[in-house]
Amino acid sequence: MQTQPMRQQTLHTQGAVPVDSGRTPAERHGGKRRFARHYLEMVVAMVVGMLVLGVVTRGVLALAGTEFSASRHPELASLEMAFDMSVGMAVWMRRRGHGWASTLEMCGAMFVPALALFPLLWLDVIAGDSMIALEHLVMLPLMFLVMLRRRSEYGC
Repeated sequence: MQTQPMRQQTLHTQGAVPVDSGRTPAERHGGKRRFARHYLEMVVAMVVGMLVLGVVTRGVLALAGTEFSASRHPELASLEMAFDMSVGMAVWMRRRGHGWASTLEMCGAMFVPALALFPLLWLDVIAGDSMIALEHLVMLPLMFLVMLRRRSEYGC
């Protein structure tokens, strides 16, 4: 019986991230593919959550005889979108076996851009109509950074 050589792991001094120094280039490339695939899966889950829950929210508001638009109520629209996306992504992450800590961190990445942009909205630095687009522009790279923080959990 042939045994495989033991892989050596070292720790970076910042953040104590394990690095598998014995991995082949093909293994490292496969990890990057898994990382990218997981990122795309989460984006799809966010879009599904946004579409499905968005329709439900709009339907409930219509039945109640009220509605809100992104141009008239950008804060509400922005928070509703972040919530809808978070639910879709959280469901997918929990289904994939992620713990609550990483799931909630990723949900935070949906809300932080909105909260950071609100003061700019209130100071008329940005328009209400552009709020959601700017939120997405910040949200996607922030998600990537959150994933990098726990890269071993995301397949890298």
